[in-house]
Amino acid sequence: MPRLATLDALRLIAALAVAAFHLTVSWRIDGRNEPEYFLPHLTHVTVYGFLGVEVFFLISGFVIGMSSWNRGLGEFFTSRVSRLYPAYWICILITATVVTLAPIAGGVPVAGTPGLREIAVNLTMLQEPLGVGSIDTVYWTLFVELRFYLLFAALAAFGLTYRRVVLFCAIWMTVAAIGPMIGSRAVQVLAIPEYAPYFIAGVAAFLIHRFGRSPLLFGIVGFSWLVSVQRVSDRVGTVQPGFHVPVWPGVLIVTLGYAAVLIIALGWTDRIRWRWLTTAGALTYPFYLLHQRLGYTFIRHTYEATRLPAWALVLGAVLSILGLSWLVYRLVEKPLAGWLRSGLRKSFADLRSASALDAIRAGAGPRGPEVPRQVREGRLVRSAGAREER
Repeated sequence: MPRLATLDALRLIAALAVAAFHLTVSWRIDGRNEPEYFLPHLTHVTVYGFLGVEVFFLISGFVIGMSSWNRGLGEFFTSRVSRLYPAYWICILITATVVTLAPIAGGVPVAGTPGLREIAVNLTMLQEPLGVGSIDTVYWTLFVELRFYLLFAALAAFGLTYRRVVLFCAIWMTVAAIGPMIGSRAVQVLAIPEYAPYFIAGVAAFLIHRFGRSPLLFGIVGFSWLVSVQRVSDRVGTVQPGFHVPVWPGVLIVTLGYAAVLIIALGWTDRIRWRWLTTAGALTYPFYLLHQRLGYTFIRHTYEATRLPAWALVLGAVLSILGLSWLVYRLVEKPLAGWLRSGLRKSFADLRSASALDAIRAGAGPRGPEVPRQVREGRLVRSAGAREER
């Protein structure tokens, strides 16, 4: 299935919204004054930028369904690892280097210099369950994504079909809706009740895009939206920027996110194929990983040196980090992802070959079998794997 440029555009908008929230609202530019002091009007708009994360999760549900269909569990694992880890590794190293060489403190949600142990644990992306702090607080969303991948991988192990995916969405939504009432830590961790509706709606939207309109699928998306409205109301209530934050704009933003994904699912934007959107979408992930602490560092030190207006500092930080993100994507993420993908595919091919060889030997008795040359060389199983990947 061809890449959807409008999904990349929506992803970029979500990333810029999150960056706007972090760089204008969630910290104090000079370490003392509240955000409204420097940007009295802008902050009342950008305060809702954190909801870009919810849009990310909507898009993720759609993309995972699209990229996993007709692929086996091995290829699903390969695609996710090669997509997430290369950029993540280099962005951790960049962030750790910058905050070590040019530290800032006061008025920031995350400060300090990470040690080697902290960096090493963060490289696994499992720092939260391992009880180690994240080098950058934006990494919390990655563990949410990993749990979604785990659930979807369990489904992919049985093979993805329309019926199974619909049943998966229905069961997951039920567990996510009633999970908070149960009080079970396991349900809370695995079912991700706070964000499950977004992933589920994204998966259902993909099914609409692939198989066509269906009252059942529209019902799943609609029910997910209703649950999301309540969840986003709670989320907005937790934001404390120093001024009153009405809930209704947050509900409107999430509703527009659902509408945008549905419009894409219905094929109304299929003719939009601007290549620059694909490139922009590729920058989104490294930009998201880098923007917070690097943005804080850039703005704070530049402000102390120049006293430039806050809007100019924020704009300069965003443009600089977009440029750095492009370099990360072109020079590191793209080649490293290709190398990692090839290595994982070869490993899975070797695993299938070894399993086939072991099965033949087990079925031939104590004397051992006459193993076909194709199996010994791994060509037979690799050919099957290649057909599966296509």
